[in-house]
Amino acid sequence: MLDLGCGTGQLALRFSDWSSRIVGIDPELEMIKEAKRLGQELRIENIEWFNGDLIKYKSQYDDTFRMVTIVKAFHWMEREAVLDTLYEMISYGGGVAIIDEHYSPDKEPLPWQRKVNEVVSRWYGDQRRAGNTIYSHPKTSHEEVIAKSRFDIETLTIPTYEQIWTVDTIIGNIYSTSYGSKRFLGENAEGFERDLREELLFHNNNGVFKEPIILSIKLALKK
Repeated sequence: MLDLGCGTGQLALRFSDWSSRIVGIDPELEMIKEAKRLGQELRIENIEWFNGDLIKYKSQYDDTFRMVTIVKAFHWMEREAVLDTLYEMISYGGGVAIIDEHYSPDKEPLPWQRKVNEVVSRWYGDQRRAGNTIYSHPKTSHEEVIAKSRFDIETLTIPTYEQIWTVDTIIGNIYSTSYGSKRFLGENAEGFERDLREELLFHNNNGVFKEPIILSIKLALKK
């Protein structure tokens, strides 16, 4: 299994019992270091971590994978080129599982999410960054990109579930994203955390925040 854009390895670590070998790739060194730390803490030995992108990995290793997972990271990538490269790396009968929240252009953020967005913009700026890249939301859907590739496509929607957040897990989730990497804040990280904590607790003093989540899985299958 290949986990592309693995971040701190949450998915790869959970799949360690289901795969004989897993490779996690992420361009952010800070993410890979945390993934390695968690893997060592859990004594998981069948995961290899690689700092870089897919092209860099392919230039060094001639691997074939049965399954590739991309969780909430595909929109950051050059999607057409990534699928084209992955097609050559996946065995027949395998494929790519692109897992992300169901996107709706009309979806309004919850009141507490608007507050988080305000604080994030205040400390990180209005542009979302990942390494040297500035994020802009793609105009073409993941489904359209897959449909134009050499893969066959299937789409699954997971039933809505409720995610319970605390101030600490909200902060941790921001730091686990490409745009929210702690290194972007430098010495301002403590001030950011204090500001966000104060704003959220003013909004809801019990420190518990709920979010309904709908996940969709786009399967790009090599038949």
